[in-house]
Amino acid sequence: MADTSTLRQALSGQVVGRKRELELVLAALAADRHVLLEGPPGTGKSTLLRAVAQSLGIGFEFVEGNAELTPARLVGHFDPARVLSDGYDPSVFVDGPLVTAMRDGSLLYVEEINRIPEETLNVLITVMSEGELNVPRLGRIAAAHGFRLVAAMNPFDAVGTARISGAVYDRVCRVAMSYQSAQEEIDIVLRNISETPVPDEWLNKVVEVVRTTRTHGDLRVGSSVRGAVDFAKVAVSLAELRGSTIGDPEVGLDAALVALSGRVRVREGGTRSAEEIITEIWTSVFQRKDGESGGGKVTAPNRGTATTR
Repeated sequence: MADTSTLRQALSGQVVGRKRELELVLAALAADRHVLLEGPPGTGKSTLLRAVAQSLGIGFEFVEGNAELTPARLVGHFDPARVLSDGYDPSVFVDGPLVTAMRDGSLLYVEEINRIPEETLNVLITVMSEGELNVPRLGRIAAAHGFRLVAAMNPFDAVGTARISGAVYDRVCRVAMSYQSAQEEIDIVLRNISETPVPDEWLNKVVEVVRTTRTHGDLRVGSSVRGAVDFAKVAVSLAELRGSTIGDPEVGLDAALVALSGRVRVREGGTRSAEEIITEIWTSVFQRKDGESGGGKVTAPNRGTATTR
């Protein structure tokens, strides 16, 4: 592995913050261990892993974890047309991402590993344990030096996820990733809207609105930093479209509703809609008077789909 300090410096230009997580991932990979990043959506798991693979200059096979990821799609298959003419010859086998990564000694990146079927997960467990794979009619495939599994997963309670067995956790080094600090999230948004300068105070409030969705009592799931990026981008575009400014309450609230209402999840049994809750949060942050800490009662622009109660 390349010099660690050089790698960290190179990665700092691609990943905002995450110094500790970067060090842990680099150390685990240097020790020839498999790695699992676990955290809520939008916490930079994929960004971090892609940046590490690129900086290390090693192969990177990407697999999207979902219910349709069968063992055959992961491992590979014999080409049916060629089997008819050539039989089950090794040259007829079409490598899947797992076999490709094993042969090349590269990283196999599985995104959202806790969404894949159990039978597919069992294939990965076998490879992590034995460092090899036995494919019917093809034979044994040994993992070349450098092969490692790097995976990312959302918390178990996220929609569509399944609980990962202890057999997986026993074979990986787990790195937990939570939401970043407010300043780091501001820096992320700035990187994504660098072509359109916005006032610092306004951007700080955009991030504050998004972060508040994560702790609001009526919301089960809040927005990731992607919501803040979309909030800022939509506000800029909407202001231009309307011949207004991003400071216009009509523009700001509409941008917040568009960017955030689909990202949050209202708690079961709640009496208010996502639009109403986003309106409340936006109002408490953007129409807060000087000296108020938030929650002051002020009036938001009326919206047919988001009225306050």
